[in-house]
Amino acid sequence: MAALRRLVAHNPNLSYASLLPPALLICCRGIASKLFVGGLSFYTTEKGLSEAFSQHGQVVEAKIVTDRVSDRSKGFGFVTFASEDEADKAITEMNGKTLNGRVVFVDYAKAKSNFGGGMPIARGPPEPIVADN
Repeated sequence: MAALRRLVAHNPNLSYASLLPPALLICCRGIASKLFVGGLSFYTTEKGLSEAFSQHGQVVEAKIVTDRVSDRSKGFGFVTFASEDEADKAITEMNGKTLNGRVVFVDYAKAKSNFGGGMPIARGPPEPIVADN
């Protein structure tokens, strides 16, 4: 971060915003709105999901969550819109509608919580049990 500050300070034509990737800018500025889409057919593709929702605004990303082992859809996904107004419109228009033969449920995505996934913390062997006499 310090290197970024020095770079911007020494070059008046640069700004922090010009050095960040567009997706990060969208998230930081709060421009994008991510929607949860549940009840998807196992045959729905990311392209199909994007096309269905793009009728209601500019889709930045459409992602279907799949099982790691079988690579099969888990029946839900996420659609990110460029603006909150477009996301509101998509919720109103798409919630309860049929997509690929299944009724889909659309709502704002909740913030991702950290479940401590990764490596467990090594705590050492258990304490010995001392018998009382």
